[in-house]
Amino acid sequence: MESVLTEPAAAHVPLCDAPSLPHLTLVLGGARSGKSRYAEGLIEGAVGAAVYLATAESRDGEMAERIRRHRCRRAGQSATRWQTVEEPLALVASLAEMARPDRPILVDCLTLWLSNLLLAGRDIAADTAGLIAALPALAGPLVLIANEVGLGIVPDNALAREFRDHAGTLNQAVASIADRVVFVAAGLPLILKEPRR
Repeated sequence: MESVLTEPAAAHVPLCDAPSLPHLTLVLGGARSGKSRYAEGLIEGAVGAAVYLATAESRDGEMAERIRRHRCRRAGQSATRWQTVEEPLALVASLAEMARPDRPILVDCLTLWLSNLLLAGRDIAADTAGLIAALPALAGPLVLIANEVGLGIVPDNALAREFRDHAGTLNQAVASIADRVVFVAAGLPLILKEPRR
């Protein structure tokens, strides 16, 4: 049976001009919370072009369908010209290459990037430290999306607990340097941190 709630109605999100976007925004939320739609709304209509840096890999049919829905939503509902860059591992290098003062970058999402690093056997501490070190120096507004995975039950296996712990550590590190942090639940944003005026 097909769900009638596959694509929830878009919540009204005020659009921002690129110059008014802070340098670094972190958008957190659970699965299907509306965080991607909210993050896209921060950029859409504000500028003529933006980069959508996608970290997902199409490892199965379900993920391929999620990727397809995201692409269709961006193509069909946006005045912003999104340049999509798909990069599952070399996030820092891609950000350095793509960052420009006049073009926002949206990264969707840090949690999938972390999962890709774990599956590739990479040094998580080194890769995440590299990202945290690079973010302040990058040009242009950056909007990063991440899942908040620490609100549920304690996972029953070591790999899942390791992933949850790395995700929580990464989210805290990014939030500590972000100008704005937003938590999205049920499509509604809760501002956790705003730029100092």
